[in-house]
Formats: sequence, structure tokens, C-alpha cells
Amino acid sequence: MHTTYWCEMAWLPAGEVAESVVIEVEGRRITDVRPGAPAPPEAVRLAGLTLPGFADCHSHVFQRALRGRTQNERGGFWGWRERMYHLAAALDPDTLPALATAAFAEMALAGITCVGEFHYLHHGPGGVPYADPNEMGHAVIRAAKEAGLRITLLDTCYLTGGVGAPLTGTQVRFSDRTVDRWAARAEDLAARYAGDEEVEIGAAIHSVRAVPPEQMPVVVEFAHRNHAPLHMHVSEQRAENEACVDAYSATPVQVLHEHGALGPRSTAVHAIHVSDVDIALLGGSSTHVCACRTTERDLADGVGPLRELFLAGSPLTLGTDSNAVVDMFEEARAVELDERLTTGERARWTAAELLTAATAAGHASLGFPDAGCLTPGAWADLVAIRLDSARTAGAAGPWAAETAVFAATAADVHTVISGGRRIVEDGRHVLGDVGRLLREALARLG
Repeated sequence: MHTTYWCEMAWLPAGEVAESVVIEVEGRRITDVRPGAPAPPEAVRLAGLTLPGFADCHSHVFQRALRGRTQNERGGFWGWRERMYHLAAALDPDTLPALATAAFAEMALAGITCVGEFHYLHHGPGGVPYADPNEMGHAVIRAAKEAGLRITLLDTCYLTGGVGAPLTGTQVRFSDRTVDRWAARAEDLAARYAGDEEVEIGAAIHSVRAVPPEQMPVVVEFAHRNHAPLHMHVSEQRAENEACVDAYSATPVQVLHEHGALGPRSTAVHAIHVSDVDIALLGGSSTHVCACRTTERDLADGVGPLRELFLAGSPLTLGTDSNAVVDMFEEARAVELDERLTTGERARWTAAELLTAATAAGHASLGFPDAGCLTPGAWADLVAIRLDSARTAGAAGPWAAETAVFAATAADVHTVISGGRRIVEDGRHVLGDVGRLLREALARLG
């Protein structure tokens, strides 16, 4: 199917905004991009500013159910985690699909066209596998497809309840008990989706808390063998670092480096409490760093040295993590604005760098290097945002990208094309009222 789009303005790979841009799409791919071209009579018109589709590089989709329900609790990450475990215990193949579909549709409304789902809710109560050990993974993949997103399912290895500690409570549902059992299940999952170009099966080392160092090479080898992304939670909390140093006389980054987990296909999620040595190891290995600023603020995690990591060689990506907020514009600008508070400096990040983090760099970290840019041959992912809302009105051409990053919200997204398919039009998802879908899914959880 061939479709011609005419964009009032578009953010092109040079990192600049061009006016009157014609984009030709054949099937799932862009075939031609012509800036400064008149609108063909048959073209679908995209008002405002058109951007490449966003990549949400770190999501726990089921945690959308916690939104607004933990804000009156004092404390930090560890108390919140107990509430998350309680929620995870209530989910099964009957309740997860509706929640995941609705939450992924909310992402689509925000301009996200590809999601990296950090998936560890594998088994049933007591850790007993379902008849199909990958049933929960299949449910998440189906949900993303129904919502119109590509997905990288980051199948997560989770073996211990803490550094040197046994699994307890809901954690047993996350675990395959041995790394070899994890690898066998993950290989079955990878084989199942080998021919599906909209699905990537990646791997994840949950954290140094959950995967002993001697087990990590099996997960790394899976990623290498399948040319797949490898993601991991890294130094989100100081207590995590302290336990790691006490046990291994090394930081989490150093442990991951020593066991081969860093590299261009790898992503360190958070990387907040890292040392100069850690920064050199992450940057020197070209390991991506994924910032999840809305969740990191929500959990009082802290502000990491993202600029220093970027300058050392780590590409920046963005994620919504717990989905307490789903707004990639907020994730992007928070990188800059939070650092202003900690450094006393402005303009540490350009709008182009932050948009690249949300698009091309993010897609690459999820195993889709041919997405996230408006160029021939790329995935046909287009996100059009209003430039006439109360937030964006007055945006001149040269400053349209800055307006988008520092003023727009997800509510300004009016059209989303994902892989050539229009999944959001006039601010409405093809599945209908996403708010209603979320209400119904959450009501089933009680």
C-alpha cells in the first residue's frame, strides 16, 4: 500500500526543521523524503511538526496499574517495590492482556511506536510454569501488536532475591530457578518470533541483585548468539551499590564489565549512582544509558551524570519505566531540566540531542537501527504534533524542535503512523477510547 504524506514541518536527519516536506511510504517503509515540495493533491496532510516515532526503551507495562496509588507513602524505592510485588501477584494470563493492551495504546497516543518491555513476570503462583512457559510473554507481545507498536521483549533473567539472598514471595514468579532454564525458555521464545520483523526478542540481566556474576555469561552469550539487545538495571539505588561492593569488591558496572555484559548492543538502565571509573567503562564500551526521569523522580532515585556518560561515549535513550507518566517530551526535557538543578548550568543538552535520544538512538538500542529517522528505507514511523495548542502556539520554524522538547506534551500528538499504519488520528487511537480501556482493565484487578 502506497501513501503520500505532506508535512507542514518535519524534523529531518540533519537535526533541523524543514518546511513543506513530502514523505512517500510504501508498506512499512519510507521510500522518499522531499523537503520544500508542494503538497500533492492526494497527500494526507500532517499539520504542525512531524517527528520520527518515539522509542520507549524501558517499560514495565503492568506497573501502569500503580499510577496514583503510591503517592501518599513515605520512603523510597524499597517500600514502593513491595506494592509492586503485590500487584504482580494479582496478574495472570486472564488479567494481563487487557491491561497491557490499554497501556500500550496510551503509549501510542503519546507518539511511541516501539517499546522495550523489560519482562520478568514469567510464571504462575509459586513459580510454577504455565502450560506454555512463555504464555505471559506471548500475551505482552500480542498486546503491543494490537495497540500498533513494535516490541522488543527483553526477557529477563531473575535468579536471586538480593545479593546472596534467596527468592521470596512474588519473586518466585519471576524466576526460572537456574540460568540454563532461563536460556532454554528464552531460546524457545526467540525461535517462535524469528520471522516476525515487528518483534525482537532481547535479553535482560535484571540487576546484580538478581543475577549472580557467575551466571551472567550465559545471558550475555544468548544475546551474542541471537544478535539481540541486552539490557540491565544498573545503580538505581545506593543500597544496591553498597551490597554489590560488600559482596564482590566491585561496583555493579565493574561486575557487569568483568563478565562481558557491556557493549554497543547493551543498555544500562538508570546508571544514577556511578563513579568516574564506571562512566569510563560504560562510555568506553559504547553501552547505551537509558534515563527514565519521571520514574526516577517518582521513586526519589536521584539524578545521574547523564551528560558525562554521553560525552564518554554512551548514547542516551529514554524510557517510561513504571509508566507513572507516559510522555516522551517530559522524559526528554527532564534530562536537561533536572541537570540544571544539580549543576547550576543551562543548555547542557540541545533539543536535537534529546530528540535523537527519544528516536534514533532509542530504536537502535532496541534492535531496530533502521528506525527513528525520516529517511528513505527507514520504518515508516511518523508522529505529528500540534503547533497551535496553548502550549505550542507561536512556534516559529527554526524553533519548532525546541518548542516540542521544552513545551509540548503527549496531549499535543494528533497523528501517529507506526510501520506505515495510522494508529492515531485526530488524537484518537484505532482501538477507541483508551481511557475506557484502562478503566475496565484496572477494574478487573480490584
